Amino acid sequence: MNLSLKVGSVAVALSVSALTAQANQLIESFEAGADRRWGYVQDGVMGGVSQGQLSFASEGDTSYARLTGTVSTDNNGGFIQFRAGIAEGLPDWTQALRLRVKGNGESYFVFIRTTDRRRPWHSYRARFETTDEWRDVDLPLADFTPSQPSLPPDLKPQKIVGIGIVAYGKDFEADLSVSEIHLLRGESS
Repeated sequence: MNLSLKVGSVAVALSVSALTAQANQLIESFEAGADRRWGYVQDGVMGGVSQGQLSFASEGDTSYARLTGTVSTDNNGGFIQFRAGIAEGLPDWTQALRLRVKGNGESYFVFIRTTDRRRPWHSYRARFETTDEWRDVDLPLADFTPSQPSLPPDLKPQKIVGIGIVAYGKDFEADLSVSEIHLLRGESS
């Protein structure tokens, strides 16, 4: 079985098997075809006025997605993001996500959508910090908090249907790059 990410109705299978016994499973390296797996969304879908863009680039041997723009809380807005759907959930052994990131020193979020959501904006959320150097950020699934009381308190990996990388919640200039996403089993560091 291959792990698949999807954007809209198009599913693209990643080349990494989701059933291997590795403790650290790479699921995205933002190489060829990343623009078909990941899409950009902003708060304009809800009347907000944030503006941004998603681009894909390489620096030496490192390919990455870069989210840039202005996040504005005007008009009930406050986010820009890039996201991908997950066709078959994550393996049940998944205990954390590891992202390789660099940014402008701001805080960013990962929003995870599950089959338990009742509205499109319902998600589980975890914050991470950035610096201007590439670094790994580990986000245990147990640390993700539900955005709504109607969501179950525990995030189950097999119920995950989408991952979003989000600049959110305050007025600021966003500049975030992500070069890898891994699934972790066991203790994260």
